[in-house]
Amino acid sequence: MPEFDEMLNWSRRGTLRHTRNLLGKYLVRADGDRSEAWMITEVEAYDGERDLACHARFGRTARSEMLYRSGGIWYVYLCYGVHEMLNLVVGPADWPAAILIRGVDGIVGPGRLTKALRIDRRLNGQPVARDTGLSVEDRGVCVPARLIKRTPRIGIDYAGEFWAGKLWRFTFDPRALPRSSRSHHSR
Repeated sequence: MPEFDEMLNWSRRGTLRHTRNLLGKYLVRADGDRSEAWMITEVEAYDGERDLACHARFGRTARSEMLYRSGGIWYVYLCYGVHEMLNLVVGPADWPAAILIRGVDGIVGPGRLTKALRIDRRLNGQPVARDTGLSVEDRGVCVPARLIKRTPRIGIDYAGEFWAGKLWRFTFDPRALPRSSRSHHSR
């Protein structure tokens, strides 16, 4: 199966397009001889310094440096000192944008996701590629627009009403897909 990063240029602008297109793709965790694939079902966009919910809202800092690199790498950080958060950096170098992967089929919540898939900050800055142990694959699942819900992002009230109200969270219920679309899942 082709790796998704080979099929889509992560370094192009278009954070919302990239975010929407991740739905139905597979997050593949490879660890030695073991490989698990999980359909991505929930994502959120964070787009540039002007986005007051984005870690780049204060400009280029040690914490946000990864966001300023060219798209196609992982940005993993610790939230509230407890949960690792997995983000895919998108866009050209010097344009800080990322997609938070909030859920996959069977696992709801970004902290639960990283715990279940054994994802931690060692992946921070690593390419989205099978040889780094974490990749995204397109297995031919097309999520129809009618199944996608757009809602405000979660837990960002600090960003103010305008940014907290942006409908930049995309989610869908994979059970609504035809059974044949869900058969590509493996663990």
